[in-house]
Amino acid sequence: MRTSKRTQILEAAARVVGREGVKSVTFDSVAAEAGLTKGGLLYHFASRDDLVQAIHQHLADQWEAQMTAAAGKPAHEATPAERLTAYTRVTTQSSTRAELLFMLEGSTTPEHAAPWDAVMQRWAPPLTTDADDSDALDQFIARLAADGLWLYESLTAEQLTPQLRRAIAERIASTLNRDDA
Repeated sequence: MRTSKRTQILEAAARVVGREGVKSVTFDSVAAEAGLTKGGLLYHFASRDDLVQAIHQHLADQWEAQMTAAAGKPAHEATPAERLTAYTRVTTQSSTRAELLFMLEGSTTPEHAAPWDAVMQRWAPPLTTDADDSDALDQFIARLAADGLWLYESLTAEQLTPQLRRAIAERIASTLNRDDA
């Protein structure tokens, strides 16, 4: 199946963000990366904000698709432990710099945060139970560990090897794969 021009633009924008950060998203930079003119980009997106919002949605959709693949089922069919295991594996092994930068730098407004919030609500909802629920606490601690790993790499120059990232993801996920989880 052929990738749509809009998807090609959004993937080009993600590459720009991955290299240069969210602030680098301009019609000129994205058009150049996508091999289009600025007018060609304007055909698909009326404003920079429309483009940025579409990038948020595109990256959040990709992230959710990866978690669905990791779990082998959609979030609504997975147990809490299966959802968080998939979340842990994807965020610690597969997340792109563009996704992480958009989550950190780009989600400063409710409309930009909405696609990410929706994915998070389905796959790794916040802790809402009391401190006596040890399974819920274990799941929340696993989420904090997974989030901490990608945040660490996003905020420092250190990049862990793929083997180390995989080992960390599996160690985090192993805390969730108990019979009573």
